[in-house]
Amino acid sequence: MQRVRMSLPFFKDFGWDAEVVVVDEKYSEVVCDNLLLQSIPADISIHKVNAFSKKWTSKLGLGSLALRSLWFYRKKVNQLLKEKHFDLIYFSTTQFPVCILGAYWKKRFGIPYVIDMQDPWHSEYYRDKPKEQQPAKYWFSYRLHKYLEPIAMKAVDGLISVSENYIHTLKSRYTEITNVPSATITFGAFEHDFEIAEASKSQFKSLPNPDFINVVYIGRGGKDMHQAVRILFNILKLGLQNDYDSFKKLKFYFIGTSYAPNGQGSPTILPLAKELEVETHVVEITERISYYHTLATLKQADALFVPGSDDPNYTASKIYPYILTQKPIVAIFNKKSSVVEILSKHTKNNTVLTFPDTSSQKTEELYNVLSNWGKEIFNNISLLESFNEYSAYNLTGLQVQLFDKAISYFNKNNT
Repeated sequence: MQRVRMSLPFFKDFGWDAEVVVVDEKYSEVVCDNLLLQSIPADISIHKVNAFSKKWTSKLGLGSLALRSLWFYRKKVNQLLKEKHFDLIYFSTTQFPVCILGAYWKKRFGIPYVIDMQDPWHSEYYRDKPKEQQPAKYWFSYRLHKYLEPIAMKAVDGLISVSENYIHTLKSRYTEITNVPSATITFGAFEHDFEIAEASKSQFKSLPNPDFINVVYIGRGGKDMHQAVRILFNILKLGLQNDYDSFKKLKFYFIGTSYAPNGQGSPTILPLAKELEVETHVVEITERISYYHTLATLKQADALFVPGSDDPNYTASKIYPYILTQKPIVAIFNKKSSVVEILSKHTKNNTVLTFPDTSSQKTEELYNVLSNWGKEIFNNISLLESFNEYSAYNLTGLQVQLFDKAISYFNKNNT
């Protein structure tokens, strides 16, 4: 959703008109943020579709919003394609089962489609993980995705992804799409969002505690984040032992760490803090907060922490809002993650550690940074001019370049 939302103000600049088909928010359990509508141009047509009630489908084990809305998407888009001409269908969602409709619409209406891979769809990542580390209903979802992904992928006309590895995996898995146009495009930096957040900040509860130095991370947790978080907590523990006066005021907030409905999330970061005996300096709030509440909270923080997954393909799209705050940042990521390059090459005054081969020099740097934060000495991140290439405007231009290539590919192979 975020990629399309940030692109909608700019599609016309590149010669494209866009209409959006989305599930009515009343059928979703995610936190609703009506302020998001302020960032969408008033002339954009938005079509809302229904979904089967989870109250009934969950009895059959089908709680997925994608599966509950699939029939309604088919019905609504069929109607739109009959009424007017469209050049392309663009799927940009992590509710991936909806993407199988692309093959259906292509066959019935002769229209190409592009899929945006923001995360892996069918993934082998959790196959060898202990059951307690696997997502809920993993047995079912693994088999469902393994069946549905090829339906969508074998007929696709273009691929966009936040990670080059996602595209490589798909083209290796399906020989039919070896020559399909593709592009690795990260999410964009959309500065207008901070203007909306600032104007609306009175609506949000202030989370950070003024009695502490508040270091904030907002985003999902999980065991795959532990390698990064453990590095931070080990340094925190060392600092509390060796330089208590400098480290005692540090308080680390991990907010919105669970995808589960409010009140049902299980902490995944606090148990690690307890294991390393730093839990009095760590607060985990599993409930997710709205997007603009997130931006307002990041701006209120004294400093920011961004951990990465142990999956080298993981790319944190949330890195851009963190950077745009121009707050002090510590980031700890797998050395193969694109986040490392973004921070290292396009910003200054950041602290970036990588694993699995974290150097002693870097851990000493992190120790000194946290010590300074405890003394209220902050070094704000700054943006280099080259960071402009990640603006939402520029990245929208890259998307439409891929759209044009996908249409040409479709025409070449369907004449």
